[in-house]
Amino acid sequence: MVNLTPPQPPPIWTHTPEEVIKLTKEAIDKDREVQDHVAKLPASECNFDTLALARSDSEFSNVTEPLSFYQHVSTSKELRDASNEAEVLVRDFGVDSSMRIDVYNAKIAAQKNIESSGKKLNQEEQRLVEKMVQDGTRAGLSLPEADRERLTEWNKELSQVCIEFSKNFNEENGFISFTLKELKGVPEDVISGYPKRKEGDKELYDVMHRTPDIFPLFKYAKIAETRRQAWESFEARLELNAPLFDRALELRRKIAALLGYDTWADYKTEVKMVKSGENVEKFLSDLEQRLRPLGARERETLLKLKADELKAAGEPFDGEMYPWDYRYYDRLHVEKTLSLDDTLVKEYFPVSVVVPAILEIYQDLLRVRFHEVKDTQTWHPDAQMFAVWAADAKDESDFVGYCYLDLFPRASKYSHAAVWPLLHSYLHPDGKRLYPLTAMVANLAKPTPERPALMRHDDVVTFFHEMGHVFHGLLSRTQFARFHGTSVARDFVEAPSQMLENWCWEPKVLEKMSRHYKTNEPLSPELIEKIVQSRYVNVGLSYLRQVFFARFDLHVHTHKGKSVMEICTDKEDVTAVWNDMRDHISLFKGGKRSAGQGSFAHLVGGYDAGYYGYTYSLVFAADMYQTVFKEDPLDVTRGDRYRKSILQPGGSREELESLEEFLGRPPNSDAFMKELFGGI
Repeated sequence: MVNLTPPQPPPIWTHTPEEVIKLTKEAIDKDREVQDHVAKLPASECNFDTLALARSDSEFSNVTEPLSFYQHVSTSKELRDASNEAEVLVRDFGVDSSMRIDVYNAKIAAQKNIESSGKKLNQEEQRLVEKMVQDGTRAGLSLPEADRERLTEWNKELSQVCIEFSKNFNEENGFISFTLKELKGVPEDVISGYPKRKEGDKELYDVMHRTPDIFPLFKYAKIAETRRQAWESFEARLELNAPLFDRALELRRKIAALLGYDTWADYKTEVKMVKSGENVEKFLSDLEQRLRPLGARERETLLKLKADELKAAGEPFDGEMYPWDYRYYDRLHVEKTLSLDDTLVKEYFPVSVVVPAILEIYQDLLRVRFHEVKDTQTWHPDAQMFAVWAADAKDESDFVGYCYLDLFPRASKYSHAAVWPLLHSYLHPDGKRLYPLTAMVANLAKPTPERPALMRHDDVVTFFHEMGHVFHGLLSRTQFARFHGTSVARDFVEAPSQMLENWCWEPKVLEKMSRHYKTNEPLSPELIEKIVQSRYVNVGLSYLRQVFFARFDLHVHTHKGKSVMEICTDKEDVTAVWNDMRDHISLFKGGKRSAGQGSFAHLVGGYDAGYYGYTYSLVFAADMYQTVFKEDPLDVTRGDRYRKSILQPGGSREELESLEEFLGRPPNSDAFMKELFGGI
């Protein structure tokens, strides 16, 4: 590729806390001016150009989203606090905007004038008109003024509650301490990464609640008491969020009731593929019924392993399987049945090898190229920036967008793995495109004094999944930012990335992205075969855990009250619901009962009444993979088909339309059920 300069500079990352607030307020003022202008138009003058509100929304979000991103990644508390404050301003303004009856009336008038004029709109333009009018209806703008005022008040409070919950989640830095003896069984390279300190005559290792630190305890610690203490500490780490969660639920119920919906789940699912809370219940109920016999058999297998181990050690066995036992005995089961050692597998996945290999796989499959931009300012030295181009780029029109990778843990950073679409792509009226920017934040293991940074195979799967979201954001090409990239129905948004996880179980892909950190040899065919076989070990118990999360989410968002006042008084013990449902559905007895829902960040981050989507979308993911990619997952012609039918349209059309184009037929659940109950 010739040396090209991107046609659009990347954003700057040198904001002060004061600038974050100032720029946010300026963006709000500018967007409000556009709304004021539209609201004053006579009804007869409202037309499709009136809906240029969509462009103003795009410009607004492309200023404010990078500013609100600082709260997830900045090392500066002052900057994180300013970013949080800015998000409060944005959300409150969003509530005010959504409740403007004058702007809603202008949209209604524009829709009527467009229809009566016979003006021909393209598919995406027509969808925009319909969605913008629907927004106002769902916001309650057809309600009396007093009700609209109540909705505004409740929505603002709900926004603030969710922000406070997320802030606590991001800034949680708790830990639990163990002696070296108590860490028996945990690999040395993991232990060497724990901070060590003296307390009296004891030498203690501090295990942070971050997943790279504490999950190895669940998997390897031989002492059950160590696993129990670690699990209970991890489960209770955000109990301070429980009251916030309760208040969010109460506000959602009140809002749904005032809008005329039976439940919050019915309100949220109306605009998703599933369409109703009742349909979610049917899906989850059917799936749980199918999984329980499978999970029960798997549980008996693990119980026997536990009984045998305790007997050999001369320790008593109470006949129970606890949550802190699952990962430990699941690993033992894999090691015994497949002779597969997870610590050995990890040696073949150095971060320095896996990340470039996965990028190369994606680049080849989707015909793009990543070029790292050196000597540029980012929010942290760990964050890398890439300019992304078409593989055969000849001029600036072949620019795709920017991507950031921020992969290693640090204090007060977002503690899981996720992708932020910081700039949405769209077309300006003059036909010029604004290019996208995506940022992946992850927490891969850091190097230790003895070894380079290594990834477990499930870390590799997670990274591959999140890169799927990155490319959905980079390769979408829509007219309006509203429909760009992952702006699809929430119960479809995971499907493209879930489909791509299959690559991590394909022999030739595993060989391509593995290199032993000492010998530089790839995984052997024998090890690859064992990894592939391990995919469906204890799949029933694994999916029942997902069903628990989804059913808890659905339950707390389908709690009904006949009136708003009844909702205020008819409360349930959500912590009891969390613990009871977990024990019943997961098939594990739970031990100490704590407010684990305080760490269920999905339910304040957009997945409320929507967690079922992770499993629901797997139906589509399995169908897409089996139908198109299974025969040759690295074939670029199939990659072109995927890019054109699934990634490019984003949410600019119904998701079923994209699926049918890609599959050549309507989707079905055959591949998913075969995967669950028979392997592929």
